[in-house]
Order: sequence, then C-alpha cells, then structure tokens
Amino acid sequence: MNADQYPAISDYAFLSDGHSLALIGRDASVEWACFHRYDAAPVFARLLDRRKGGYFRIAPTSPFETTRRYLPDTNVLETTFRTADGAVTVTDCLPVHEDPAHPGRPARRRPGHVLQRHVRGVSGAVEMAVEFFPTFDFARSPAAFSRVEGTGGTSVLRAYGGTEALVLRSGLGSLEPAPVPADADDPDACPGHVSRAVVTAGSESVVTLVRTGAGDPVPGPLSPRELDDRLAETVTYWREWAGRCTYQGPHRDAVVRSLLVLKGLIYAETGAIVAAPTTSLPEEIGGERNWDYRYTWLRDAAAMLAALAGSGYPDEARHFCDWLIGATTSAAKELRVLYGIAGERELDEVCLDHLEGYRGSRPVRVGNGAWEQFQLDVYGELLAALDLAMHLRGDDYRPERAVFVHDVVELAVARWREADEGIWEVRSGRRHYVFSKLMAWIGLDSAIRILDRRPDEARGPELRKRWVREREEIRAEIERRGVDPATGAFVQAFDSSAPDATALQAILRGFVAPDDPRAAATVDLIDRELTRDGHVYRYHGGDGLKGGEGSFVLCTLWLASALAYLGRMEEAEQRLGLVLGCANDLGLLAEEYDPLTRSQLGNFPQGFSHLGVIATAYVIEVAKRQGDGPGPSPVAEDYIDKLARVRRATA
Repeated sequence: MNADQYPAISDYAFLSDGHSLALIGRDASVEWACFHRYDAAPVFARLLDRRKGGYFRIAPTSPFETTRRYLPDTNVLETTFRTADGAVTVTDCLPVHEDPAHPGRPARRRPGHVLQRHVRGVSGAVEMAVEFFPTFDFARSPAAFSRVEGTGGTSVLRAYGGTEALVLRSGLGSLEPAPVPADADDPDACPGHVSRAVVTAGSESVVTLVRTGAGDPVPGPLSPRELDDRLAETVTYWREWAGRCTYQGPHRDAVVRSLLVLKGLIYAETGAIVAAPTTSLPEEIGGERNWDYRYTWLRDAAAMLAALAGSGYPDEARHFCDWLIGATTSAAKELRVLYGIAGERELDEVCLDHLEGYRGSRPVRVGNGAWEQFQLDVYGELLAALDLAMHLRGDDYRPERAVFVHDVVELAVARWREADEGIWEVRSGRRHYVFSKLMAWIGLDSAIRILDRRPDEARGPELRKRWVREREEIRAEIERRGVDPATGAFVQAFDSSAPDATALQAILRGFVAPDDPRAAATVDLIDRELTRDGHVYRYHGGDGLKGGEGSFVLCTLWLASALAYLGRMEEAEQRLGLVLGCANDLGLLAEEYDPLTRSQLGNFPQGFSHLGVIATAYVIEVAKRQGDGPGPSPVAEDYIDKLARVRRATA
C-alpha cells in the first residue's frame, strides 16, 4: 500500500462516550473504533491497514470539499460536504447517558454501544454513499453478514465475527454487497456493503451502528424523535460539563478542548484514564517506535488528578482516585508501571504481523511490554498521587492505607540506589536516571506530608526522622552526581553530561527554586541542545531502538512552564503558542511533532499533550498575577500543590 494513501495523523477527529471511542477522518470515514472498552479489539482498523483494516464512511459519490468542527464545547463532530450539486452535513456522536447519581459522569453500565450519524441536506441535491466495511479482532476475523427486516424504509444489516456483532440501520438506500474490482486478487480484501441515496435540502436521515454480542438479539429501532433527543442530550451533557471549567484566561478554548479530550479518555466503568485512544501510530514514519497507549500509567496519575481537580472537576478526580487506590493498594511489592483500565496487571505485548501499520510503520503492537520494567519513579508518582487523593477525599488514611503508604515508601527507600529503565521506558538497559531519583525524592516528600497530616502513632516520631534523613540523602546524591559541573545544569543520568528534557522537572517539581542558578542553566541547556525551531526533543538517542522520533509535545510545554517560573513570560507565551499552532483544525494534539515535515506523530490524541496545555496555561496565568518576581512564588513548590493553588486562585 502506498504510504501517501494514508491520511495525516492530524486529519482525524476523536469521539468518546466514556465506554467506546472512534477516530473519524476529514471525509467522515470512521477508521478506528473500539466499542465497550477502550482497549478492545477495533471493529474498524483502517488507521493501521488501508487495505484490510475496515472502515465506515458516509460521503458524496461526486468530488467534494469538506469543513468540519466540533459543536462548540462538545465531543460531537459536524462534517460539511460541498459538491457542485449542493451541500450536506454529517453529525457524528457517541451518545452519552448521564449517571443520575453523579451529574457530569457517563453511566457506568449501558444497554448498548451506539454510533449515531445524522445526515442533513443543506442545499441542492447530493448523492451520498454509505460504505460499511467492518472487521473484527484487528482484521483477523472476517465479517459475515445477514439481512434483518427493516421498518419505515430503513435497510438493516447485521455483521458478525468472533464474539461480537454490529447492527447497521440506514435510511440512505438499500445496503448491497460491495462489488469486487475486476483487477482485485486479494484474499485478505475486507468484504463490505454499500448503499446510495440522494439527499435533498431540508431532508434528514439517521444512520446508526450498534455493537452487540454475537448471540444477542437485534436491538429494535428508535423513532426519529428518540434519535434527535439522544443527540440533543449528548450536546447538552458535553456543554454543561465544559461549562464547569474554572480557567478564564486567553487560552480558554484550548484548555476546554484539552479537558474534553481528557474526559474522553476516562473509562466510565472504572474511572481510569488511558494515555491515548490508539495503538501503534508511529513516532517516526516507517519506524519501529510504535506502542499501545490504551492503558493507564501511574506517572500520569498525579498530573491528571491535579489537572482535573484544579480545573473544576473534583468528581472525575475522585473517581480516578477510587480506581488508583483499588488497583494498587495491598500490592506494594507488585506495583506496575502501567495498568489495564479495569486494573489488569499483566499486559503482554504482541506484534500483529498481518497488519501493514500506519504508512508501513511496523510492528503493530497490542499490549505494552513496559509493564515488566523497573521504573523507579513509579513509587514517587504513586505517593504523590496518593497525597493528592487523600487531600481530595478528605480522609482516606485508614489503617490499611497507612500500611500501604508505609510499604511503598520503604520500597522507594530500599531501591532508590538501583538503576532502572526510566520514564522513557528505554530498551537498552538500566541506568541511574536523574528523573528517577528526583521522583524518589518527591515520593519521600509526599509521604512525609501525608504523615504530618495523619501521624503514624504506632511507629512514632522516629519514622518521620528516618524518612527525612533518606529524603535529604537522595537530594545530596542528585546534587552531587546529577548536575554537570561544566554547565551547572541537571542532566539525564548520574555522572553524565547528556541533556534530557526531564531535567526541567527539577524546576517544576520544586526541587530547586526558580532563582537557583541551576534552574536557568538547565533551561538554557535544554533550549540549546534539545530544541529545534522551538520544539523540544526528549533526549539524544541511545535507547535500544532504531531510527529517530519527533519532538515531544509535553516536553515543549514543560519548557514553557519552566520559562514562566523563571519570569521569562514572553518566551513562555511564545512556546505555548507554538504548541497550540501545531494542533489540528479541531484543536487536537498527538504525542509528538516533527518540525521538519510539520506533521504530528505518535498516538492521537495524546492525553499527556493536552494535560500539558492545561497545566501550562494555568502556570502562565498565575505567574502573570504574581508580578515581576521569579516564578509564581519565591520558591517553586511541588507540581501538585502548584495546581491546587491555581484552583484556589481561579475559583
């Protein structure tokens, strides 16, 4: 398959209802959809194989131009087609059913999983085609079809494969088997059905796709009124949710869109937040840096909690707290770097060699082998998250929780001197990464704060003294071996001079004050050695993988926040604006950006990138309010406390 036949990663829109998700191209083609669980096998996977991945498209049969938008402050997509004969809009939504016990939260359990596509004639008369080519189990289970008796002029088709089925209802013509081109000789070609109908000005039709189990009965039809009510309910849900955002600065649109992305990445059943809705979108076209991000990383936990709670969404933060505590408590010695969205601990990585991969980028991976790595920072990330979780919940320092916190701290104390694979999950062996040691320091600091709020009477004051002593020993080792004497900057690993963008966390996490000379030296080193056209890369190679990658969006935003801390507000604003300018027309950001080709790379949309937008916008606003001094406060505090302060400042 010619790589040019693949749309750009930034061409996609993202839909979610808290249970299912979809990516839709500029031509209203659904090219990735996972129903009922974000990490389920997709029923359309054209994103990863144009030839046999499967898709679901509604578009004119004649040449067209398109514009698109999200309906304001929603995750409902509207695509407008314009042809020589007229104009038609297709409005796509995954209907949301609100949980009556938790306003703003999708219902945890639903009777079905539905994609609803409203087709409306705007002007003239346009012939539209419905192209339905489903696949199952990552295109390993070819679809079989059966017709179902329709009512009211609708065509009903049931596609099934393996343990699941899809029921398509369409008022746009009769769905017939797609013709096979005479020159096609491909045993892996994806079978499908196509229908055609003329859409005239003022006419409205709804095409619905319902996912069921293979043995379930076919769900009955809904009336036009019921379908319209579902759409209206979904629009209202998203707008009311977005309206709770507390940020009122100049980047409100970008912050709200980023919050809507994060909300769309929360799995309603458990409250877990996935890193991204996709797998194996490459960090380099044609390369092997292709990962499955449909899981929850503990290092995301504290930052996600803070961003949601600090932006006016404490319920989402508490729901995530419940998942976090349930997934990790009583298993301190078995802590994982990442978990499945229902708390699964083993996520074995498998390569799907039958798929071509996006633009030939192979392998396509399902699962993520990083779950078996030792990443020291996980202890600090978890303790920082528990610190915030306990603050949000108001108590939660029950005896069994105290034992768990103690066990995690003791593991950090016992292991912080070990080498690890680090935050970037390298596959070239272990090193003494400065960021890993920094997070061990953060973990001890968080644990001491927890202990001060809820003293551990059984162990007495000696416990606090020991933890403080250990924390200061970590600090001394970082300052002795984690700073390059030649530049005065924090670096990637002990006794190294190599830069790494994670060094900025020494500023953002409050390890050094903004007016400490090492803060400015670190910012300048990153900007000089790891930046291209304003975009920040993570590090220089040597990670055990072939090829390169794009700049890392979150790292560019880290630099923007660090610049704000140093009082360099114009530069901070410029870097934030640079990132926002790289978003697609809908405001969505991938994990990485290539400044040479001006293209987005990696899984899409990426939660960490949008988290960075939210955090940076808040940091800049707080820094502005604090006057001309260095940073938002005389001494930069912990990243979590910073966002909590932001919440209070903007409430």
